[in-house]
Amino acid sequence: MNLWKECEGLQDYIVGIRRALHQIPELGTDLPKTQAAVCAELDKLGISYKKNQGDSGLIGTIQGGKPGKTILLRADIDALPIKEDTGLPFASKHEGRMHACGHDNHAAMLLGALRVLNEHKAELAGNVKFVFQTGEEISRGAKVAIKEGVMDGVDAVFGTHIGSILDPNIPSGTLIVVPGCAMASFDRFVLTVKGTGCHGSTPEKGVDPITIAANIVLSLQEVIAREIAAPKAAVLTIGKIAGGFAYNVIPNEVVIEGTIRAFEDPVRQHLAKRIGEIGKGVAATFRGGCDFEMDWGAPPVVNDDAMAKLAGDTAKKVLGAENVITSMPAPNMAGEDFAYYLEKAPGAFMFLSSSNHEKHTDIPHHNPKFDVDEDVLYRGSAMFVGLVEEFLGC
Repeated sequence: MNLWKECEGLQDYIVGIRRALHQIPELGTDLPKTQAAVCAELDKLGISYKKNQGDSGLIGTIQGGKPGKTILLRADIDALPIKEDTGLPFASKHEGRMHACGHDNHAAMLLGALRVLNEHKAELAGNVKFVFQTGEEISRGAKVAIKEGVMDGVDAVFGTHIGSILDPNIPSGTLIVVPGCAMASFDRFVLTVKGTGCHGSTPEKGVDPITIAANIVLSLQEVIAREIAAPKAAVLTIGKIAGGFAYNVIPNEVVIEGTIRAFEDPVRQHLAKRIGEIGKGVAATFRGGCDFEMDWGAPPVVNDDAMAKLAGDTAKKVLGAENVITSMPAPNMAGEDFAYYLEKAPGAFMFLSSSNHEKHTDIPHHNPKFDVDEDVLYRGSAMFVGLVEEFLGC
């Protein structure tokens, strides 16, 4: 049928939606303005949906005119607590919040695909479910969507991430999809180091949690260096340390926050176990204490081999073989709660490069200056439509 060819004609429509959503970034799972904007567009298109009970997510289905399988298309819609510094005329209107990871584009690309698919629903041999998911950045939205029934009856699931997440040197417009593990697990940990505050001039009268925290930070690096086998890639990063309130006062506590990444669950579990043990052990050595909290995020993103091949073959047809990459030297260390969908049904998570050095869209994600090459947005929509056609056998 080649319905995907219609997406290029919707480029201005897709860009317009992206820019509208870019101005109203919201955080976490409560996204009332974003939800309202997506609902308004779905209403215009005459596409039915339901609002989640547990968050601001949306789930809907386009019923095909003929019986067949069901494919799920996913877009995430939450933003980040970052102050935008792009200078764009459609920059964020919400102070301290920004779509610095491309989720506004994901929603726009999915809406573009749904517009085409809905106009041709009588020709579809099967059904197209879709989800606009909240809370990806905090790894909460996918779990909520699954609880709301998004995976019920789903035979395959696909999602796309735009930007320069894999390599800023991959040309804009290139689609990357690989079989097997594509992204790492991602989890957050918190160590609250307990000491005894006192005057800085008499440290012997207290227990210094700053010194303890410094020793914990250094000791944690030895887990990666000496406890994880070299072929088992893993990351342990300390991203935040907070403690103290005056230059001459030893505080009562210091809080350490960080993240771990791994490609295999045994490695993931070992890292978590050792962080708690080292935190408590080092603290005890220096007469202090340490509380340990593990905030589990999402497991590794593992693409189904057959679905990854389907996506790669579809991309070569839709975008041209020269614009498709189907193998990478290693999975990406970033994480995605799309992993939870892949635990329920076979599917694939794809990457659409928007890295253009001349347009300065090669800036890393989660950066105040992050932007995308809008010229490739229709390609994301076309890939979704192409996948529907190939999977349903239209």
